Amino acid sequence: MEKPLFSLGASPILRLLAVVLIALALMALDHRFYQLQTLRSVLATVAYPLQLAVDAPIRVGSRILDSFSRHEQLVLENRLLRSDLMELRARQLRFDALQAENDRLRALLHTSAQATERVEIAKLLAVDLDPFRQQIVINKGRLDGVYAGQPLINADGVIGQILTPNWTSSTALLISDPGHALPVIVARTGLRALAVGSGNPRRLNLRHVPPQEDIEEGDLLLTSGLGGRFPSDYPVARIVSVEHLPGQPFLVIAAEPLAALDRSREALLLWTDAPAPQPGAEEQPDGRE
Repeated sequence: MEKPLFSLGASPILRLLAVVLIALALMALDHRFYQLQTLRSVLATVAYPLQLAVDAPIRVGSRILDSFSRHEQLVLENRLLRSDLMELRARQLRFDALQAENDRLRALLHTSAQATERVEIAKLLAVDLDPFRQQIVINKGRLDGVYAGQPLINADGVIGQILTPNWTSSTALLISDPGHALPVIVARTGLRALAVGSGNPRRLNLRHVPPQEDIEEGDLLLTSGLGGRFPSDYPVARIVSVEHLPGQPFLVIAAEPLAALDRSREALLLWTDAPAPQPGAEEQPDGRE
């Protein structure tokens, strides 16, 4: 039997309309009477593995991106925290330095309050602790009324005296300079002696002390006021060793300056009643400064 050239049947539009009507009927049936709940559950269970398989690459990619993003964020936060920590440490160091400077200035002001002479704070600009020359440079000069021979102290004791005043700065000779001699007395006994610099900022030598004199380790040395440069009763040094060498007519006595000559950063200038003569290496250890 021959097939017809053209097949007669429902048109695609009619088929689509039938499918839409059936879908609407099923939706109405499920919404009103819940008849397709079991079928929907079965279809959802069957399709769940397929959903997981389709969604897996997206979830993995999202987690990888999140991981990279969090890593970069943590690195950035770590850098910021390190920067903040370094800045805080720098500020802390500066704060510690300012606190130490404040403590030193308070001590100097306390010393100046106790002094009866006119005083003024000066800062050290340079330090020369050569064994043959112990000098410092301060930021006060002739414009500030500084004069040659003027005493220089700090919160702990005597530092030295002005050697050469310039207009805006001055050079001072430390008491540890080998050419410097300072008349002192032992606070405990009143014994007079001469403290001579040794070239070491932590050592002074006492000259011409006979063996029979009462002097011992720990004794405090004060300025005697002789010579007219240093006022009396300012602390100078403390005895650290006393030796009597056989055949020597005098004791070998070493003292440590109280003023920490190698660590001072500020000093106090003292104005006495009258300027004294020029200090220098020509000073002789005979009780004259």
